[in-house]
Amino acid sequence: MNLGLVFQSGDYVLISVFVLLVLMSIVTWTVIIIRAIRLSQAKSGNRTVKPLIWNAKTLEEAVQKAKSVDAPMSALTLEAVRAHQNYNKHKDTQIAAAVPLNEYLVRQIRNSMSQILRRFDGGLTALASIGATAPFIGLFGTVWGIYHALINISQSGQMSIAAVAGPIGEALVATAAGLFVAIPAVLAYNFLVRGNKTLAQDMDAFAHDFHVQLLNNKD
Repeated sequence: MNLGLVFQSGDYVLISVFVLLVLMSIVTWTVIIIRAIRLSQAKSGNRTVKPLIWNAKTLEEAVQKAKSVDAPMSALTLEAVRAHQNYNKHKDTQIAAAVPLNEYLVRQIRNSMSQILRRFDGGLTALASIGATAPFIGLFGTVWGIYHALINISQSGQMSIAAVAGPIGEALVATAAGLFVAIPAVLAYNFLVRGNKTLAQDMDAFAHDFHVQLLNNKD
């Protein structure tokens, strides 16, 4: 398999297909590396800060512990405490706070958690699109390459196996390249979606428990 020969003998369409697949592969691995690192850091931060928050003796101490660790649970804790303080401060002056504390906290915590988890969705659309389209782009390159290989063979009048197998074999590389790009994108997409789902489940369980803690806070 000589990719150099493809670029030397292929026309602009086949070359464009390979260039596009190379760019898609670069995007795929960039997203995989960045998102995998961020997801790992988020889960590690949650494991660190969660016991610190629950072992705090007061709400103020829990806030200080949350500020010391960069984690989604830290951000959710700070937002929930801020909402609790805002309710107590403005419950008689703001229409947004003119609801029971329980409903107000549920709404604010849900909105905060949605904003936090949305940060981990970046790049998933690109991975899904690449995984779905890369094989077809590669197949298009193969069809185009075979078509032009057969045209060139018919014009030259050489019908030997060597004359047919060489150009067609190089054209089939486009399909292999498309699969090479698509398979990591699909696997990474499934891995990251699963990771985001488990992160959301952990956040939801923590938010429920911390919501109850705020309702029973006596500070």
